[in-house]
Amino acid sequence: MVDLFSHSLKPEIPQETSTEFGAFTGSSVRSTRSIILTAQFENLDRVRDFVAESAEECGLEPAAVYAVQLAVDEAFTNIVEHAYGGESNEKIECACQMVGGDLEVTLIDCGKPFDPSLVPGPNLEAELEEREVGGLGLYFIYQLMDEVHFSFTKKLDIGKNCNLLRMIKRKEK
Repeated sequence: MVDLFSHSLKPEIPQETSTEFGAFTGSSVRSTRSIILTAQFENLDRVRDFVAESAEECGLEPAAVYAVQLAVDEAFTNIVEHAYGGESNEKIECACQMVGGDLEVTLIDCGKPFDPSLVPGPNLEAELEEREVGGLGLYFIYQLMDEVHFSFTKKLDIGKNCNLLRMIKRKEK
């Protein structure tokens, strides 16, 4: 994985490294592609395209590729809005790797810590007019992906705790 806080990285320029999936298709070998973007909404297209390419190379069906794109779009947006409090030059790393034929997508940010257990589930029974605006993003992420895991990791080189979101989309057999 690319170092999230590389001193040689200029915040406004996305950095991408890759190990192509194609050579490993059908194997259980982990191959990783990673991109670092600033926490700005203009980078949504880049992160969507990045995960779509990874999902396609992993052999996911078009509907599964789209589900991954939607989940990552929602997660990236939540990081910008909630972890960083709006657009900034802070960094978000997105890594994709094939694990046993399935796609694992990881998003890392060092913004405000996030504990999904503190987020109340949406009231899907309420009338539309009575529902609060927002609050469905996390629900959609869980619905779109096969596995979703939130954790924290300490970046020793910068002394910060970072949020780590790991999502898995299984390839249909």
